[in-house]
Amino acid sequence: MIRVLSVVLFALLATHARAEQWQYEDGGVPIAWFDTGAAQFQFACRGGDLAMGFWVRAPHRQVAGAASMNLAITPDPARDSDPASTRGSSFAQELPLIHADGTSMIVRGPVARQWAAIAQRAKAAIRVAYVRTNRQGGHEVFDSHVFCAKGSNAAIARVLDRCG
Repeated sequence: MIRVLSVVLFALLATHARAEQWQYEDGGVPIAWFDTGAAQFQFACRGGDLAMGFWVRAPHRQVAGAASMNLAITPDPARDSDPASTRGSSFAQELPLIHADGTSMIVRGPVARQWAAIAQRAKAAIRVAYVRTNRQGGHEVFDSHVFCAKGSNAAIARVLDRCG
C-alpha cells in the first residue's frame, strides 16, 4: 500500500513539474506553448511561417470590446514589479484582436521571430500583456500574464527548426 501511494505521489509531482515548463507538440503544426489556465502563449509553424499567439480566456472588458491593441512582452520582469509596468518591454503595435472563446492576437513574420528570440533568452519568466496608449501618451496595460521561461529555449528552437 505504501509503495502504491509513493508511486502515485511521485506521478503527481512529476505532472506538476512538467506543467511548470513549456510544452512542444510535433503534429501537423509544430507548436511550443505555455498555458496558465487563464492565458496561453505560443509559437507555431503554420504553413512554413512562424506565428506567435497570445490568448486570454476571460479578457478585461476593455480588451473584449477593442478591435485592435498593442501587445507587450517583457523578459524576466522583476519579481515585485507592477504588472502594469512596460519598462523593458518590446511591442507589437496596433494588431487586430480575435474574439472567440476569449480574446487572442496572432503575430507573424519578423516581429514573431524577434519575440521568439526574446522568449528564448528569458531565464525565469516572460510577461505578456495587451496595451493601449492613452490620451496623455502613457500606457494602459490589460490582461498582464506571466509565463514561466523554463523550457522555452528548447521548445521554441524545435518550432524554429521546422519553420526554416
